[in-house]
Amino acid sequence: MAAQTTEKKELFESMPIPKALATLAVPTIISQMISVIYNMVDTFYIGRAGNPFMLAATSLSLSVMLLNISFSNLFGIGGGSLMARLLGQQRADETKSVCAFSVYGAAAVAIVYSALVGIFLHPLLRFLGASDDTIGFASQYTFYVVVLGCIFSTLSLTLAFLLRNTGYSAKASIGLSGGGILNMVLDPLFMFVILPRGMEVTGAAVATLISNVCSCVYLIFTVKKASATSPLSLKPSDAAKISRENAKKLFSVGVPSAILTGLFDLGNVIMNILASAHGDLVIAGIGIVMKIDRIPNAVNVGLSQGMLPLVAYNYASGDHDRMRKVIRFTRICGLTVSIVALILLEIFARPVTQLFLSTSNGSMEAAAATVVLAATFLRIRCIASPFAFMNYSSSYCMQAMGNGLGTMIHAIVRQVVFYMPFMYILDKFFGANGLAAALPAGELCGGIVALILVHFTIKKAEASFAKKNGSAAEMEED
Repeated sequence: MAAQTTEKKELFESMPIPKALATLAVPTIISQMISVIYNMVDTFYIGRAGNPFMLAATSLSLSVMLLNISFSNLFGIGGGSLMARLLGQQRADETKSVCAFSVYGAAAVAIVYSALVGIFLHPLLRFLGASDDTIGFASQYTFYVVVLGCIFSTLSLTLAFLLRNTGYSAKASIGLSGGGILNMVLDPLFMFVILPRGMEVTGAAVATLISNVCSCVYLIFTVKKASATSPLSLKPSDAAKISRENAKKLFSVGVPSAILTGLFDLGNVIMNILASAHGDLVIAGIGIVMKIDRIPNAVNVGLSQGMLPLVAYNYASGDHDRMRKVIRFTRICGLTVSIVALILLEIFARPVTQLFLSTSNGSMEAAAATVVLAATFLRIRCIASPFAFMNYSSSYCMQAMGNGLGTMIHAIVRQVVFYMPFMYILDKFFGANGLAAALPAGELCGGIVALILVHFTIKKAEASFAKKNGSAAEMEED
């Protein structure tokens, strides 16, 4: 255990920043990319049926699914960032209670959410914009993935966050990536072999459910095994030991992080409602684009999540020079990825979108019209990529430093002040293309605010630490 602890301290304290970031971020990026790919595989296989209404249905279900991420952020990022800060303060004995509390809290919230979605499934989907042509498909997908599967997907993400923030990024990646790979294998099996024609959406949902169960089981056993030599725990008795102070700190970061994701989800809900006024083909087109533009976002979220424990540890230990260098290097990497992705998606928008919907099967005319719409939406929305990265990285920086208020302000400003009003305004004046343009406009304005908030958060942290050290030095002299 001592050798393992020394290795983790070297990772956080002295390892060259590019190597340390790669150690934590590369496995996370891989798991993020595999998650994106298996979601894209769902869309790809469903699109082979040539039925844009099936794609529109899965796009509507996405809004219900995204709240899973809010719950995992509440306890995974809230608990994980607190654990990293406790380790930076050499208070490893307290991290076990934080870990166990996060796991059981996430499970409880997921169970309640699943029950509520099951009870109000049809009214909820109608509210989100489901038509008579899409309600059946949307109900099938949501039932298996959310009503039955919410607890498994929520726990998987929460456990991965907790592992990652204590230095076990590779193990977290194996759990999430393994589930994604399994889903890719099971998709065609359930969609085209086991279930009859017309049940492709149900097949994709069942495959996703099974893969989430397997991922969750693996991560539970991984945390249980690691708990013997690390500050991790799954014991209910440890969960009950969490101090009021640590619970408050967990929620002070976790709640804003959950609100951030919840507001993002609300933005998708509003977008689907506005898009439904333009017809199911517009919903299907935007649904395709939301899968594609997640590729650069997945890389940048992975970078930001890899950065978080490094920033949190060095913030808590007082090595703010290393913390700044980590933030700066992460920004360079993320902006490079974003700009390259923007250029490629602008050039190849039409062939990329055409991969996700067959125009030679099923409703060929409707499918061809959907592809044209999707290519246009993609060229507009991909402009947001560099600005979205600045929002992601800034939010994770503030979470790492325990600035829950700053994170919440950023989330509200980004979504409520900018993105949502832009959707209504641009949709009114420019129609569906204006609705797509709301994303880059909102992310640009939100990114500017985020940079200002991070700047003041770092300045405040450095001033507070200098004051604390000055007081300690005066006490020693006395």
